Amino acid sequence: MRSIRRALILFFAVPGAILANPWAEVPGPIKGPPRAIGETNNGCVSGAAALPTEGDGYLVMHLERKRYFGHPSLIRTIQTLGKRAHETIGVIQVGDLSQARGGPMPFGHRSHQTGLDADVWFNLDPGLYSNADGWRANIPAPSLLNRAGNGLDRRLWSTQHARLLKLTATIPEVDRVFVNAHIKRELCRTVRGDRGWLRKIRPWYGHHDHFHLRLTCPAESPECVRQPPLPAGDGCDSSLSWWFQKHPPGPAKPEPPKPPMPEACQVLLNGD
Repeated sequence: MRSIRRALILFFAVPGAILANPWAEVPGPIKGPPRAIGETNNGCVSGAAALPTEGDGYLVMHLERKRYFGHPSLIRTIQTLGKRAHETIGVIQVGDLSQARGGPMPFGHRSHQTGLDADVWFNLDPGLYSNADGWRANIPAPSLLNRAGNGLDRRLWSTQHARLLKLTATIPEVDRVFVNAHIKRELCRTVRGDRGWLRKIRPWYGHHDHFHLRLTCPAESPECVRQPPLPAGDGCDSSLSWWFQKHPPGPAKPEPPKPPMPEACQVLLNGD
């Protein structure tokens, strides 16, 4: 407890402190009813569960990070996705979820704080993880973009990726799925028949070697801040075209001050 409080003081006293991140040093989840608290980029999670590092149809990667915790609803979602994918696609590789009590991570993400976010790699080649070390930390996550970054690498992209994204987006608890804009455009161009699930597939920066799924706020988590509802339609309109247009740089703006974390998160961090 004393070490966590000392780390907390350092974290707020030194801007941008990486090593002194108390959220990465907690001994484990807080027991009790599961609660997602705050916003996905400014929150925490109580009563988190650990995703088993290997299950039916999935493997958790980078075990040394200890980011395989989440709201029980997220754990069930990953397990459901693994089972569905195993039937037709193979074993999926799961990246970061959240830390044991959520909160900001020392590197890698601004979101993933409330136990409702997870990354799933686009790598579907079992040969790439056959020689994994004990932490599964030496396995690359290949990009699906070509070397120029202006389109998909047709040697890697396949209908299996589209199938995996559809399996994910059609899970009712999934609120949205972030992918690279080139991937979204390819889905818009090729998906036939049922296109309703495309509404949940949202273009975002990066996300060319993995996709990012986010759950809706659970009903029993009143402190969870919901994101705005998705626009109507499949997202294959001018909002997608924006990502491929050149935008002149705007005036430099100072970084806005980070809002304080929810008070419930400070209590959670100091708990035993």
